[in-house]
Amino acid sequence: MEAVLILGLTPSAISHAISSMENELGFSVLTRGKSGVTLTNCGEQLLPYINAVLNSDESVKQVIAEMNGLRQGKVKIGVFSSVCTNWMPEILQTFHKKYEGVTVEVFQGTYDDVFYWIKNGVVDLGFLSVSSAKDIPIEPLYRDPLLCVLPKGMKKKGSDEYMDIEEMRSYHFVTQRDCTDADIQNFLRANSLHIQSKYHVVDDLSTVALVEKGFGICLMPELVMNDIPYEVDCYRIRPEASRIIGIAALSPGFMAPAVKKMYHHILERYREEEFG
Repeated sequence: MEAVLILGLTPSAISHAISSMENELGFSVLTRGKSGVTLTNCGEQLLPYINAVLNSDESVKQVIAEMNGLRQGKVKIGVFSSVCTNWMPEILQTFHKKYEGVTVEVFQGTYDDVFYWIKNGVVDLGFLSVSSAKDIPIEPLYRDPLLCVLPKGMKKKGSDEYMDIEEMRSYHFVTQRDCTDADIQNFLRANSLHIQSKYHVVDDLSTVALVEKGFGICLMPELVMNDIPYEVDCYRIRPEASRIIGIAALSPGFMAPAVKKMYHHILERYREEEFG
């Protein structure tokens, strides 16, 4: 029903268009089942090229608008949770003041989601940690220290400022899936910290909520803890570690005018001196 409203076509017209396309291609791109419609393997492989064509069309429109002195266009940007809550409100407000005619769409997800969206042309730009960007070009912006998060008032040995890796080995952990905390998983592997955990959650709030109630400890980037309402104690870790947040684009040298404006707007406001 949603597709009917968006396309302004009847269901039979949509079915006919899909059948004609599949006949022309020589293979099926959609699988229709009880659970809905999904892409076939061939459809998945074709999707990035379709999105590239659509994005190129949008780029041409924006270039023409620029040549005519119009400041308009569309930017689609992927973000993970802590960037969405800490940075995006200001980015949207300040960008809109400079470029009122540009529409910005925000897509929130995990590192894996944002990576997939950039790769497949769903978004023009995306925030990722440098370690999760893989082969996508990324411009580093911000070094975000990792913290050890403990239940409020839990006593620990040694320094009150730091949580040593050896101390961590004696605790149970609340962990997240690799797609949500790749940098933390890298730190654990690099330090041969084989954690014990019964709790494998997806989002930051759930993780810290379990820590608050004494189900274990966790590692979290400092930026994440700006949003957390729970009563917990945070300590820098030793050896020190950070995630590096950056802005990624599949083709930084070839971007539509509106996308380029957003890209440089983000660089100017959020890139730290060490990365400048």
